Amino acid sequence: MNPEHSGLLEGARQCPSPNRDDRPPECPVDLLVIHSISLPPGEFGGPWIDRLFQNRLPADRHPFFREIHQLKVSAHLLIRRDGELVQYVPLQERAWHAGESCFEGRERCNDYSIGIELEGSDETPYTDIQYQVLADTIQEIREQYPGITPERMAGHCDIAPGRKSDPGPNFDWERLQRLLATAG
Repeated sequence: MNPEHSGLLEGARQCPSPNRDDRPPECPVDLLVIHSISLPPGEFGGPWIDRLFQNRLPADRHPFFREIHQLKVSAHLLIRRDGELVQYVPLQERAWHAGESCFEGRERCNDYSIGIELEGSDETPYTDIQYQVLADTIQEIREQYPGITPERMAGHCDIAPGRKSDPGPNFDWERLQRLLATAG
């Protein structure tokens, strides 16, 4: 984390999204939500995730883009298949990643969570480097937000059941917990 607590992670490529705002006053950040994304669905690489989160996704480049190009969404971070870390929203601000959501009876997860996207899909295993970068990033985030305990990490599917399925059945939660335990 930047020493000035700017909410920007050192080493992350900065790609600012306009799809963010202030968190509610006196709302502690104590949840981490893991997502997955691929654009077009099932395809990796390219500029499309950045463009989606910056409201610049061209509707005419792929049939699926016509369905989503007007969405106003973002995440705090993205970890690409090759391990590149991209930041769209400073951690202290609210990213628009969870949508209608609830965790342990508390609604509006965007208010109190940090959202991390993994470039992937429900059908594709994640890469070794993605797990390592994810664990390292979570450790760094937890230094600033100690309320994010292992019990307060959830998939998008957990906070929006029936509506979302990511990060999907190929995400290895036990592997993540092992990496976090050895790093801490």
